[in-house]
Amino acid sequence: MSAADRPRRRHGPLTLFSHPRLVRHRIADPRWVLPDLTIAVLSDFHVCRPWTPLSALRRIVAMTNALKPDLILLPGDFIADRNLPARSVPAALIVAELAPLTAPLGVAAVLGNHDWWDCALARQSDFARNSVVEALEASRIALLSNRAMRVEFGGGAFWLAGIDSQRALRRRGHPGLHDPEAAFAEVPPGAPAILMAHEPDYFATNDPRAFLQISGHTHGGQMNVGGWRPLTPSAYGSRYGWGHIREGGRHLVVSGGIGYSGFPLRILQPPEITLVMLQRGV
Repeated sequence: MSAADRPRRRHGPLTLFSHPRLVRHRIADPRWVLPDLTIAVLSDFHVCRPWTPLSALRRIVAMTNALKPDLILLPGDFIADRNLPARSVPAALIVAELAPLTAPLGVAAVLGNHDWWDCALARQSDFARNSVVEALEASRIALLSNRAMRVEFGGGAFWLAGIDSQRALRRRGHPGLHDPEAAFAEVPPGAPAILMAHEPDYFATNDPRAFLQISGHTHGGQMNVGGWRPLTPSAYGSRYGWGHIREGGRHLVVSGGIGYSGFPLRILQPPEITLVMLQRGV
């Protein structure tokens, strides 16, 4: 079941990003045998001026903390699309604004395609270095680039795995930097696992090791015409465009994200803070 809590007052084009709507997804699954878990998802910031400035990010962090989630996930695209008519913001300043995010089980992140494509340090170093990686590694935020961590919760534990961008090197004619085998290498067979992957398309591989995948990337298409999202950047069109998708007994949640890519416009697809409520199923 999904629901969107829309703002009670209208916002102008610049203040909208300071007050995103809250979108809730409730998932009940028999593979989840632990107590109820609440996950806040903040995706696709694309921080830049004037569209998604640091001041907006500061307010979004405060709004997220006020929700008191158990876990906070950041599925990538921290920096701006360099083709956007905007002034970019250094990754170190973005991560510094995210530092106050707090949750009992921590804050974890993966990188998005634009964190590679539009990182000047990555391009200058032939992708040997990355400013977003270095900023995150110097912070309290756990960067899950093709690795997993065991999370103690409610008298038991689950695994949180993350893969790097599947489109990181596409502009160079190479595959992405994702390595699912490395990501799940330490996850015991049959253990409850959640996967964070920037692009939702990995869900189509039907990998059974994670019963829930959390993604961003699509921005909900940035345009939503009665559920038709023609601008969704996915090999599967609108199939994984937004929301809670169920296939083969597995779950995918795609956040509509915060910022812009391509052009600074959203049509009937406002920015969002995504809240996933995971419960025991029967």
